[in-house]
Amino acid sequence: MVRFIIAFVLAAGLAACQADVPPPEVSQAAGDPNDTRIAKALFGAAPAGSAQTPQPIGGYSRGCQAGGQQLAETGPTWQAMRLSRNRNWAQPTTIDYVQDLSRFAATQPGWEGLYVGDMSQPRGGPMLTGHVSHQSGLDVDIWMLPPDRLNLTVEERENLSSISMRRQAGAFTNSRWTPQHEEILKAAASDPRTARIFVFPGAKVAMCNNATGDRSWLSKIRPWWGHHYHFHVRLNCPDGATGCTNQTPPPAGDGCDDAQAWVDRILNPPPPDPDAPAPTPRAELTMADLPGQCAAVLNAQ
Repeated sequence: MVRFIIAFVLAAGLAACQADVPPPEVSQAAGDPNDTRIAKALFGAAPAGSAQTPQPIGGYSRGCQAGGQQLAETGPTWQAMRLSRNRNWAQPTTIDYVQDLSRFAATQPGWEGLYVGDMSQPRGGPMLTGHVSHQSGLDVDIWMLPPDRLNLTVEERENLSSISMRRQAGAFTNSRWTPQHEEILKAAASDPRTARIFVFPGAKVAMCNNATGDRSWLSKIRPWWGHHYHFHVRLNCPDGATGCTNQTPPPAGDGCDDAQAWVDRILNPPPPDPDAPAPTPRAELTMADLPGQCAAVLNAQ
């Protein structure tokens, strides 16, 4: 009976997501360039990873993952949050990274480890709601809230919220920002597996002002909108992952001037341009927009 209910809910959700999408009139073979099915409806309905060799496929914002693995809901130094989303799946390198960083976090005063937010869906791909990226199993959101216990119930993980670290729209950190946040971000950025870390501009400027000694790790920490309740880690493609598309390396230097420029624009925003065109709505990704291997990921057991 439970299995029937789960199947019914998944089928109903998939039907709702595809309600406005005409059925495809072409063969749905792997890599079909005319596959017009909306990708998020299909990947969002997959309940578990594929029985394939782990492999990130495509890019962070246009890809999928074969052989995705699930981060344990609770570990010695972490807890996965918002379990109802079923987004605690990733590539093995990402699972290892989270566990390693959580062990470091547990050495910091006031931190029992990490609360881990969204990673990827079981088979990656576009999400039904939220992120544009997190598609290839190499992205993870880490909550800014320092865990004071790691025995949260499922209900508590649904209702507990992280805390914002910003003030003045992200130009500065607030009183909740601590040296421990900076140490954890430094450890996260110093890991050679890390491609970039996205955080609000004021946090990057604070770290630039406080960093001493080797500052090379700062180059991987990039200012971006939002990212004040969590920071977003993006990993490099693992060695041998030939179908994976890496993030463009950050520019030379520590990036502190760029972060300060973000802050300056927040404090003194340029006047609106009356001639600026209206933003173009982002088109839904279809299966034809993703690498051809992603159809095989969906079709795998």
